Parts: sequence; structure tokens; C-alpha cells
Amino acid sequence: MQKKRETFSSNFGLLMTMIGVAVGLGNVWRFPYMVGLFGGASFVLFYIAAVFFIGIPALMAEWTLGRSTRRGTLGAFEKGGLPGGKYVGFFFFFVVFCATGYYSNSIGWVGYYGISQVVNALGGAMNPEAILPPQQGFNLVSFLLQMLMTGLVLLAASLVLIKGLRKGIEKVSKIFMPLLFSILIILIIRAVTLPGSSEGIKWYIGSFDFKNLTAPVMAAALGQAIFSLSLGGTFMVVYGSYLEKSASIPKNAVFTALGDLFAGLLAGLAIFPALFAFGLAPDSGPGLIFSTLPKSFALMPLGWLFGLLFFAALFGAAYLSDVAALEVLVAGITDNTSIERKKAVRLVCGIVFLLAIPPMINFKIFVPWDLFFGSGMQTLGTFMAVITAVWCTKRASALKELARGSDKPFPLILYWWMRIVIPLAVLFVGLNWLLESVFQVKLLE
Repeated sequence: MQKKRETFSSNFGLLMTMIGVAVGLGNVWRFPYMVGLFGGASFVLFYIAAVFFIGIPALMAEWTLGRSTRRGTLGAFEKGGLPGGKYVGFFFFFVVFCATGYYSNSIGWVGYYGISQVVNALGGAMNPEAILPPQQGFNLVSFLLQMLMTGLVLLAASLVLIKGLRKGIEKVSKIFMPLLFSILIILIIRAVTLPGSSEGIKWYIGSFDFKNLTAPVMAAALGQAIFSLSLGGTFMVVYGSYLEKSASIPKNAVFTALGDLFAGLLAGLAIFPALFAFGLAPDSGPGLIFSTLPKSFALMPLGWLFGLLFFAALFGAAYLSDVAALEVLVAGITDNTSIERKKAVRLVCGIVFLLAIPPMINFKIFVPWDLFFGSGMQTLGTFMAVITAVWCTKRASALKELARGSDKPFPLILYWWMRIVIPLAVLFVGLNWLLESVFQVKLLE
């Protein structure tokens, strides 16, 4: 007998949870450094377009798959009618285990950076970069610090997961998401009032030029849209399975995407004006948050306080995404075995902790681990979820699921957009990633 599925208690709780799942490190960490690498306003504008035209329809497809099957990664592909869906589900279930390990480790870095802001403000001497893995070789201090912080992150997540959807995940999301947006607004006010910050604002959102909208910029923005919404046939499929039958998938997808989009845009407004005010480079890549940004905090009055607020916001956003990742695994176990939730949470956290250890050693392991289990498999998972939802599921069933919560039928033109354009767009992102990251061949110049 199928176990009764828990659902969200309110629409506000649903939105806060879904936005919390989507935001994570993808928007407060990855989005700003991608903007920096790809030249500012042109990237931002195309990213916004990609969220609306690609991200939202793909999100609707993943939720449709989750709600129609009432299953997460383990079970949804099989019940959705994908040939070999059972094995596809097991594969992505394994991928989530590996990805959650290095992701939980990264959240530990953020927490350590936040603690260092306070310690140094009180007169201590705490080097936040001590927790980062070495470029190569092995550093015992870094390794032990990473193990400690990763363990604390998983412990904090387990306390929420044990309580389930409504009393745990949804309740915490209702607190964390409004707090995140409040902190970002405080940081923006501080950043834009710094002398010289106007140049950063202009570069970020006020200097669009079609000449800068190159093919690599568009490909990167498209990939960021998929990444930032936590698509991948995992997180959003599970959370889609918790949607009430009366909840409107299209409406909630739009609101979720808007919340996720604003979080990224606000993070950029909190970062780039400050960087330009102090003459720091915005194109430092993944090190923008961990190396470049702390220098701007060190140069501003009460910088330790704003640094603490920033890393607290980043930690909170990342924490909610980590909870979502772990929930994929917990749900997979409780849906398909007789193991009760508390034991499943402990089992999952223990395995994830062990899988977090290899990427702790150095960046030569961490970066390929991230590229494969994160960026690469996330794109593949999105492709498989969309194909299952709108190609393998009967058209009438898919359209009925997409139209629930509305008195109007789902637009056929949008359904065909989801069938044709979305898979091709996701496939393009995946191919571009494969060629550039694995074979070091640039598809676009």
C-alpha cells in the first residue's frame, strides 16, 4: 500500500520552500561571479530572459512529473513511463548523494567565513581561508576544519529533516527566506551609499550593449538559469510530489522563478557597487565571494558586521538547498523501503558525510567532482525529467496535471514549447558544458 504523501500546509509555505530550494549557492554565490566573468549587464539581461522562457517551463515539467507520480527521483522516471526509468532514477539518486557531499562541504566554508568575521572583530586572529582545500596535495588543518564544519551542517539539516515537510522544511523556510531578503536589502543600502558605488551599479545593470551579447554569454546565462532554479530531475521533482492537487503549477512556477531571480539580482546589487567603490575586480571567478568580497568588507566602516550579515545570508540560502538535496535522498528511501524517516535521515547524513571526504582533499579533486556531479549531471537530469514529463507521459494526462488549479485549459502552444524548445535548449547547454569542461573544446567563440 502506498504511504500517504505529506503536502504543503499553505501557499505561502509552498512558495517560501520552493524559493528556498532554488536560491541556494546558485544565486548568492554563483550568479554574481558568473556576472563578473561574463561582463555585467548583457549577461544579466539574457539571464532574465532565459529564466522566463526556459527555466519556468522546465520547472513546470519537473513539478508535473513529481505530482503526477507522487514520487521523487526514485520512482518518478519509472512511473512516468521513461524506458529504463527505474535505472535512470537509481543513477540520479547516486548522483545526488555525491553532489550533496561536496555541496555540504562548501556550506561549511561559508559558515567558517561568517564565524571568522566575528572572531576577528573581537580582536582574534582567524584566517577564514584556512578552511579552503589546497590547490593540490594535502593540508591537515584544512581537512579537519572541513570535516568539522561539514558535520555541523549535516547535523543542522538532520534536525529539520526529521520533522518532515510541514513541521520541519516548510517551517524553517518561512523563517529563513524573509530573513535572507531582509539581509540582502540591508547590504544593498550599505553598498550603494559607498563613494564610487555608482560605477558598479552602471556596470551591473545600466550598461547593456548588444555587442556584448555574444554566443558564450548567452550559453552561460542559459546554463545559469537551469542551475539557479535547482532543476535536474531531483530537487524539484521531489518537491513537486508534495504539491496539493489544487495547487496551480504554472502560477507557482512563475512566483518561484521571480523569487529566485530577485534573490540573485539583489545579491549582485549587494556585491558589485562595493567592489567598484574599493577598486576591486569583479571578474575573479569562483573566488569572488571567498577572496575578493572579504577585501571590500575589510575596507568599509563596520565591515565585519556587513561581512557577517552577508555570509549569514549565504549560509541560510545554501542550507535550505542542502536540506532539499538531503530530502531527495530521504524521500527515496522512505518511499521505497520500510525504513522510518528518522533512521533514513541518519543513514543519508552518514553516507553523505563519507562522500564529502574526497573533495575535501584539494581543488584538483573538488573541481572535477563539482563539474561532473553538479553542472554536468544537473543538465542531464533536467533533460530526462522534461522528456519524461511531456513525451513519455500521455498528452491528456500531462495537460490535465498542468491545468489543475485553474478554470482554463493549459495552452497548447506552451505545451509544445515544453516538448520541443526546452529539451533542445537544455541539450545545447549540456553539449556546451561537455565540450568545454571535459574536452576543452569551445563550441562557441
